[in-house]
Amino acid sequence: MALNVFDHDEYRPPVWKSYLYQLQQEAPHPRRLTCTCEVDNRPKYYGREYHGMISREEADQLLSQAEGSYLIRESQRQPGTYTLALRFGNQTRNFRLYHDGKHFVGEKRFESIHDLVTDGLITLYIETKAAEYIAKMTINPIYEHVGYTTLNQEPTLKKHLPHSPEAPDGPVPAKDSHNTEERLTSLVRRATLRESDLAPKYEKVHNFKVHTFRGPHWCEYCANFMWGLIAQGVKCADCGLNVHKQCSKVVPNDCQPDLRHVKKVYSCDLTTLVKAHNTKRPMVVDMCIQEIEARGLQSEGLYRISGFSELIEDVKLAFDRDGEKADISSNAYEDINIITGALKLYFRELPIPLITYDAYPRVMEAAKITDPDKRLESLHEALKLLPPAHCETLRYLMAHLKRVTQSEKENLMTSENLGIVFGPTLMRAPDLDAMTALNDIRYQRLVVEMLITNEDMLF
Repeated sequence: MALNVFDHDEYRPPVWKSYLYQLQQEAPHPRRLTCTCEVDNRPKYYGREYHGMISREEADQLLSQAEGSYLIRESQRQPGTYTLALRFGNQTRNFRLYHDGKHFVGEKRFESIHDLVTDGLITLYIETKAAEYIAKMTINPIYEHVGYTTLNQEPTLKKHLPHSPEAPDGPVPAKDSHNTEERLTSLVRRATLRESDLAPKYEKVHNFKVHTFRGPHWCEYCANFMWGLIAQGVKCADCGLNVHKQCSKVVPNDCQPDLRHVKKVYSCDLTTLVKAHNTKRPMVVDMCIQEIEARGLQSEGLYRISGFSELIEDVKLAFDRDGEKADISSNAYEDINIITGALKLYFRELPIPLITYDAYPRVMEAAKITDPDKRLESLHEALKLLPPAHCETLRYLMAHLKRVTQSEKENLMTSENLGIVFGPTLMRAPDLDAMTALNDIRYQRLVVEMLITNEDMLF
């Protein structure tokens, strides 16, 4: 089954496979076997399906009449623990049952025992009837032909997105709110962006989270039905891709974040942000640096002196709310230290630091080398471990900080001073003890100082 795009003008909708959906419709329905007598000490979160402390054999005899029938019993071997006895495939299956506000026997948690049993019967039925089919369903996925789609959006692309060469330093100009891209399904959107130079070529993994889909949903990787009552699959929090949990393990690292899913600027993964906005670097970095260089390079104590924290928080909220339309001009914030504070705050709040956890150990090793030439060479190699978007942002920032030092006579900020400010802002130790982290601070300062001084050689 292939899905084709023709000249980017139109596409053929994918053929969603119905086999697993049909199996779900055929799955046995739950039949609660109620207890006809009063049972002492029945837990308040169980109903008449609770039969007290009966044996496996008694439960098997009670359930033998109907497929899908179920009851709850207290374990005779371990009093105080409870078992869900369920009839499936002409045999009684026993599951240890738990309750922590919701009912569960595995990862999924349910509001009611009825929902738990319904989902369990669907899963048992499909995985019994279609085990071989499920094992092979990632072969020849529709994703390989075009990509992912969103089912409830208009499936047409009227024209190819216009080619828009990217500016060498700064964000791509804002597009009209009625731009064609906003009306695309993510399927066509990805197919278009694949061949376009509109977006920087940064690789990004999908940010999958377990998700409960309301109504029937199909996997946008393999085109098969996503079975079950809840938590049927996973959804990418950044681009909206819906796939089976097992399919998520083989989806390529080509997430194209959508602004409908990326709701903020601060505390957002850096690569996610730049891909969502189709920029080389986060717009907050570009806009703050441009503002600082326009009116603040000669300000004494630049980056060392803090602005009012309430106003810095205002700038953060403006970026989160308005993005590249945020007003950070002198009319809004006369004190340049508010803008420098907002930039530092952005780097501090990154979930993955600008100098990432993966690169951090190698960067620290490089800083501890005594020979200057070898130290510089080792740092250059360590920077290769950074994701492209992180490396580009670090390059741009260091070029800016070098220009700050060129006004040292006026602002009194040397590369050493900037290293003290930015060392712990741009990097942090991954899960190190407090003493080791404290010892790393002097090397963090040294790293930033080296990056500023040798910016033209290292990038």
